Amino acid sequence: MTAIDAATPLGRHRRTAAALALLAGGAFALTACGAGQISQTATQVAAVNGNSVDVGDIQLRNVHVVYPDTQEYSIEPGGTVELGFTAINSNPSVADELTGISSPEAQVTIVDEAESGSNEIAPLTALGAGSPADVQLDDPLLPIQLIKVEMADISENVRPGLTLPVTFEFANAGEVVVNVPVDAGHELERSEEAVSEHSGGH
Repeated sequence: MTAIDAATPLGRHRRTAAALALLAGGAFALTACGAGQISQTATQVAAVNGNSVDVGDIQLRNVHVVYPDTQEYSIEPGGTVELGFTAINSNPSVADELTGISSPEAQVTIVDEAESGSNEIAPLTALGAGSPADVQLDDPLLPIQLIKVEMADISENVRPGLTLPVTFEFANAGEVVVNVPVDAGHELERSEEAVSEHSGGH
C-alpha cells in the first residue's frame, strides 16, 4: 500500500496535493500532480480497514482513527488522536462543504482548515485528512486538499479492535454516521512478532 508522495503547504492553514494513480499489480500508486478530475465512483483499499459510506454526492472513503506515531498523540483514555478519511465530491458542477464532525467518544476538532476558512469541496475534487492516499480511484487524477482533524479526550472505547460512531455533516449532502475502526498500528505489529516467535520455538 502506498501513501501520498508529496503534500506541499500553501499558506499556514492549507496543504494541497494531487494524486496520480498508476495501475501496478492490481493496485494504484499515488503520486503528486498539478490538476485533474476524478470519476464519480471510488473504491476503498483496506490498508487499515477504514470504513466507507456514500451520502448524497459525497463519498467518504477509508474513514479510520490513525494510530499515534508521535508523542503528540496517545491512544490511552483521555488522549488525542487523528481522524483519517477522504471525502470525494462526485458532483460535476456543484460544490459542497464539510460543516462539522462529532462523536460521543471524543471531542472532534478540525484543526487545519482551508485557506478560505471553510472546508468547501469543489466539484470533482476531494478533502482528505490523516492518510487519504489509502484509496483506490477509478480515474487517474485526484485533486486533494488536506486538512487535520483531531479527536481529543478520547474514551476507553477508542482502541484497536473496536469501532466508534462518528457523524459527518455536509452543507448539501446532509448528515451521515460512520462506524469508524481504530488503526491497529504498532499493537498489531507486536502481536504478529509474538506469534512469529512462538511459532519459531516449536
